[in-house]
Amino acid sequence: MGKSLLFIPDISGFTKFVQTTEVAHSQHVIAELLEVLIEANTEGLQLAEVEGDALFFYKEGDLLSQEKLLAQIETMFTAFAGHLKLLEENRICPCNACASAPKLELKIVAHCGEIEFLEVQGNRKPFGKQVIEAHRLLKNSVESDNYVLISKELSSNIELPIYYYSKVFRFKQGKDIYDREEVEYIYSLIDSSKLNIIEYSHAKEVEFDTLPNFVLEKKFSIPAETLLEYVTNLSYRNFWVKGVDKFDYNENEVTRIGTEHVCVINNKHFNFEAVKKKVKSGKFVYGEKTTNIPVADSFYQFYTITSVSENSSHLKAELYWETRSLIKKILMTLFGKRTLVKNTKNSLDLLFKFSEERRTMIT
Repeated sequence: MGKSLLFIPDISGFTKFVQTTEVAHSQHVIAELLEVLIEANTEGLQLAEVEGDALFFYKEGDLLSQEKLLAQIETMFTAFAGHLKLLEENRICPCNACASAPKLELKIVAHCGEIEFLEVQGNRKPFGKQVIEAHRLLKNSVESDNYVLISKELSSNIELPIYYYSKVFRFKQGKDIYDREEVEYIYSLIDSSKLNIIEYSHAKEVEFDTLPNFVLEKKFSIPAETLLEYVTNLSYRNFWVKGVDKFDYNENEVTRIGTEHVCVINNKHFNFEAVKKKVKSGKFVYGEKTTNIPVADSFYQFYTITSVSENSSHLKAELYWETRSLIKKILMTLFGKRTLVKNTKNSLDLLFKFSEERRTMIT
């Protein structure tokens, strides 16, 4: 059997990211980025394992040509950088994890050699000297955390010139000593501005020519950031929104502008999308839009949160709806408005109760 390709994309700064930021959100961000890298695997590499902040791919008994290898590397860097821009542009959460996520970087190590396989519980995983070498190459003397490193063995096999350069790549020679053995490689720093990043979805900002159809305000004895987390984190939604059989959403995603979720009520699916509107500086705002309510063509609910003190905050809920047909206007007047107002009041009361229970547990 011929030599196999070993390919490891590793998210740089992950350890510091987890240690110095909110753990739950940092884990969600890393999970999203790992999924992005997996989806960017255009060459059909086999995923051997998810290794915390890294992915271990291989191609058994075969090496990619230099053109395909460089294209695969560029594709992953492009997808990664594009998702970081999306996280930055559409961010709602003010926590350190979400704020610092765009600063994460990516390094990719590629190596080759003859490998063996170990089967554990039906999973076939590469192991052996070459696998160890590939992982050791992640610890190197390259003065950056955003680069690709290709072992001298691999570059020689695919005839990749030592000083190859293009718009994205500009390779240099490097070497390090592992277990008293010198290992040579070539590497190229990656400048994200040189990547052809695919246009990402921009945050939707909603403007209204009229006042809200309904406004409800309530004070909470918790910090504004905590209240925002309870409102935006869909895993908490079932504690304060009743009458919904099921909430469908991506559990490995931090809620941001454009995030979608589905409320299932009596086997009917109501699709919601996170949106935003302008608010005064110093306030947090989170909004949702749906076009699935029978008595309205579109329905918006916004939660604007203001910090009152270190441990208290103020929430203003605003409801907007649009009805174009006469029948819908009548139905909204007779039944819809009453139901929407009642549900909102009940939800805020339950949200307050939930926040008090959580506050008591923490203190």
